[in-house]
Amino acid sequence: MKWTGQVYADTPTVAVNTYIGAPREVVWAYVSDIRLMPRLSAEVQQVEWLDGADGTRPGQRFVGRSAHPSLGNWETVSTLVECQAPERFAWAVGDPEYPSSVWRFTLLPQGDGTVLEQSAQMGPGRSGLCFAIDAMPDKEQKIVFVRLREFETGIKANLAAIKGLAEGQS
Repeated sequence: MKWTGQVYADTPTVAVNTYIGAPREVVWAYVSDIRLMPRLSAEVQQVEWLDGADGTRPGQRFVGRSAHPSLGNWETVSTLVECQAPERFAWAVGDPEYPSSVWRFTLLPQGDGTVLEQSAQMGPGRSGLCFAIDAMPDKEQKIVFVRLREFETGIKANLAAIKGLAEGQS
């Protein structure tokens, strides 16, 4: 991990996938519904579309309000950067050209079901985590490692919940 004080130079990423016994179109309905996020996430408390957006095309924005015991409460504006039904749904947090993170769902057909992958990329822009790294630059690797493990835990819970919803509908 290389920290320059301005960016996550190597955009650390975590990705997890699972098989869901439902067609991509069924799974897509869940992953592309940002209003479902507060039900899935331990951190995301509320989301809402901005500017009359409906989540059907890149460039549309939404606001998210989150909370974490160590990081406090915060609000971010995210922009859809991919919305290709029923294959990819992704949003960039903050500036879409220089995001603090990028979250992505990828749906691949497999037999009668879907392999659903969710990934989270940190950076290249600064995020709230940068304040901890700025204060303790010698602990940067540990700070990033711990946060990526938190992302991984959250992603596993998201995928399990989506799997349960989609398979219950099939």
